[in-house]
Amino acid sequence: MDIDKIDAAILSELTQNARVSQVDLATRVGLSSTAVARRQRALEEGGLIRGYQAALDLRRFGLATTVVVRITLDSQSDEALKAFEAGVLDCPSVVRCFLMSGSDDYVVIVLARDIEDFERIHRTELSRLPRVARLESSFALREVVNRAVPPSVFGKIARGARRRR
Repeated sequence: MDIDKIDAAILSELTQNARVSQVDLATRVGLSSTAVARRQRALEEGGLIRGYQAALDLRRFGLATTVVVRITLDSQSDEALKAFEAGVLDCPSVVRCFLMSGSDDYVVIVLARDIEDFERIHRTELSRLPRVARLESSFALREVVNRAVPPSVFGKIARGARRRR
């Protein structure tokens, strides 16, 4: 789906505040609210917008510790990867998991209350995952950047829209 400068502006605004009203969004991008609603629906139907979610302050839920866990499996066979991935889906403390290139097979992001809670998670969830040979954990000291979308995406779209005209 090709998008133009207006679609890019709508997407940029929605990544900042997905609850923005159609009227405010229309004002910000310079269209009528009807036109914005039509474009937003097309972006959703075209798969560019996968959904909307609330950004929660997880510290208020007691999850103050972010742990980055690098995991190496005992094998990189298809069976080992599938078994690990099926298992990690059932870990309630894991919020993200990436299959990696390089020396680690996976990087997993875990949220915990504190170091003691992470010890429990390590013992009862992570170390029990199928085919795990090694776990290496690092504790995040402070979050510096947390973006759903890099701002450069919208700049590229706007530049591309200008070139196509």
